Amino acid sequence: MSPLQIKFLGATHEVGRAAISVKTEKTQVLLDYGVMLNHEPGFPMHVPPKEVDAIILGHSHLDHSGAIPIFFIHGKKTVYANRLAAELSQLLISDFIHLSSYYLPYEYLELRTMMRHIKHLDFGVKETVGDITFELRNAGHIPGSAQVLIEAEGRRLLYTGDFNLINTRLLEGAKMDYGDLDAVIIESTYADEDHPERPELEKQFVEEVTEVVERGGTVLIPAFSIGRSQEIGCILAAHHFEHPVYLDGMAREASRMMMNHMQFLRDPKLFMDAIHSVNWVEGWRDRRKATKMPCVIISPAGMLKGGPAAFYISKIGKKANNAVFLVSYQIPGTPGRELLEKGVCVIDGKMQKVKATIKHFDFSSHCGAKELKEAVKRINGKAKFYVIHGAEGNCELLAKWIEKEAGLEAVAPRPGDTFKV
Repeated sequence: MSPLQIKFLGATHEVGRAAISVKTEKTQVLLDYGVMLNHEPGFPMHVPPKEVDAIILGHSHLDHSGAIPIFFIHGKKTVYANRLAAELSQLLISDFIHLSSYYLPYEYLELRTMMRHIKHLDFGVKETVGDITFELRNAGHIPGSAQVLIEAEGRRLLYTGDFNLINTRLLEGAKMDYGDLDAVIIESTYADEDHPERPELEKQFVEEVTEVVERGGTVLIPAFSIGRSQEIGCILAAHHFEHPVYLDGMAREASRMMMNHMQFLRDPKLFMDAIHSVNWVEGWRDRRKATKMPCVIISPAGMLKGGPAAFYISKIGKKANNAVFLVSYQIPGTPGRELLEKGVCVIDGKMQKVKATIKHFDFSSHCGAKELKEAVKRINGKAKFYVIHGAEGNCELLAKWIEKEAGLEAVAPRPGDTFKV
C-alpha cells in the first residue's frame, strides 16, 4: 500500500486561501482553493493544473472558493460541490471579479466555464475520482457548507473545513460521527476564545434591538450576505419581533438561492417566516425611506467595506438615537473594526465620530475553543491532526492542546509542508 500524501498550499498559520492537495500515486484532488482577502488578493501555492484530477469545494466563502477559476484559464477540471454551495460561490466570485478584477488572473468567462464543470454532490453520497473516494457531510458553518471525508489507500481522512457543532436558528451543527479516522485536517479560527451561549445572546440582542426601535431609532446591522444576514432574520422572527425589518444588498440574492434549497436549512418554516416578514430593499428610494423610520436594516458588507451598509452608516451614524449592531467578525484594519475600537467611520467623505450606539454581538458561525475541543474528542481512532486556518498562534495553540490533553499527534503545518498518512 502506497501512502496517501497531503500537501498544505494555504491557510497555514493564517485565515485565508484554504487549499490542500490530497494525492495517491495515481490521483490528485484539491480540497478548496481560496484567496486571501487583503488589499490585493493573495493566492495559494501553485499546482500545475494538468496534475489535478478534481477540486472539491467545501463552501462558498471566497477564502475557500475564490481561486478555483484559475484552473479554467487554459483548461477544464471537474469541481465537486453541492448545489447551494455552487450557486453561492458563483454569486461571491462574480462580485469579487466586479470589485477586484484589476488584481485577478481570471475573468467572468472563466467563472462561467467553472460553473459548467461543477458536478453536484449531495451530503452523504459517495463519489470516486481515480482511486480516491469521498463524500460531503454537513459542516454547520453556512448554508451548503460541507466537511469532506476521504478514503484512499486504505486510509480515512477528514477535512473539517470551517465548521460549527452548535445548532443555530439557520443551521444544524456538524455531527462529527465518522468512525475511525487516520488523519484530520481541522480549522482553528477561534482556538483562543469561546463564544457566548446562543440563547442568552439572542435574548440580549433582541431586547436591545427592540429598545432602540421602540424609542424611535433605527438599528443598522451590517452582516455577511451569506448566512449571517439570514440568521439575524431568523432570530428576529423566532422572537416574534414586531417592527419593520429591511434586507438589502447581496443578502437578497443569497436568500433567494436558499429558498430554492431548503433541505440545507435546519427549520425551513422559520426561514420562510423570516423571509416573508422582511421588506426587500429594491433601490435608492427604499434605502432613503428605511433610514428615516424606526426599523431594523440588515445589510452587507458585514465589516462595512462597501455594500449598502457603507451608505446606511453615513445616515444612521449621525444620530444618537440610532444604533449600529455589528454581528460579524471584524478583521483588523476594516471600517467595522475601526468603528468598534475607536467609534469613528467615514461619513460624508471624512472620518467622523459616530453618535449612534455601537455594539458587537458574537454570532459566530465557527466553533469556539470549547467546541473545537469537543470535536477532537468526538473523533475515533488514533488520528493525527493537522491544524490550519488560524491566525496569531491559534494553529499551534490547538495543536498543543490536542497533543497534551487528547494524547494524539498534532502539527501546525507551514506552507508547502507535505505529510504521508
